[in-house]
Amino acid sequence: MRERKRKPRSGKPGHRETAEKRKADASKEAKKAVAEEESIEARLKASEAKAEEKHDRLLRVTAEFENYKKRAERDINDFRKFANESLIKDILPIVDNLERALEISDGDDEKTSDSMREGVEMTLKGLLNTLKKYGVVPIESLEKPFDPNFHQAVMQEESETRPDNTVSQELQKGYMMQDRLLRPAMVVVSKKPASKPDAKLESSEDAHKVDVTVL
Repeated sequence: MRERKRKPRSGKPGHRETAEKRKADASKEAKKAVAEEESIEARLKASEAKAEEKHDRLLRVTAEFENYKKRAERDINDFRKFANESLIKDILPIVDNLERALEISDGDDEKTSDSMREGVEMTLKGLLNTLKKYGVVPIESLEKPFDPNFHQAVMQEESETRPDNTVSQELQKGYMMQDRLLRPAMVVVSKKPASKPDAKLESSEDAHKVDVTVL
């Protein structure tokens, strides 16, 4: 008998399409995975670049802050050294006047004495004006009520003409600087005299006294 030649089986159309689709899907998934990996790598590089940029910026800010601190310390030191420069410049003419006053020859001459006093008074006036320019003014204490916020009492004295706790003497002037107490005034404060026994009472008591003489 003759054998019939078998024809090679060919897959069904549905099976071929399914295989091709799977292959295409696998290819898409692979491409998608590659794309995602590249995207992650790109984002990672971008993050590293941003981090490096922020690090560089932080280094610059830190360096600038250190330079600022050094400049501030220099400025503070200079301020401490020269804060009173203007005040000293204004006081120097007063020093000059004092030196001129000392150059006046000594003597009992009344004219020389008057010139010396006048020079000292002018110098004191100039000094007080300079202090006032910088907000330093004397505290008016004499004949004022004693105030512990501005006065320092060193002693008391009896007075019949002044009320209690009145400044009767000013031993050392006090000064204010703006609204701050620079130095309290050193003062003497008045008080009422101690009460004395009545003179009539004393004479009445003396009248009733009996002198006893011991022989």
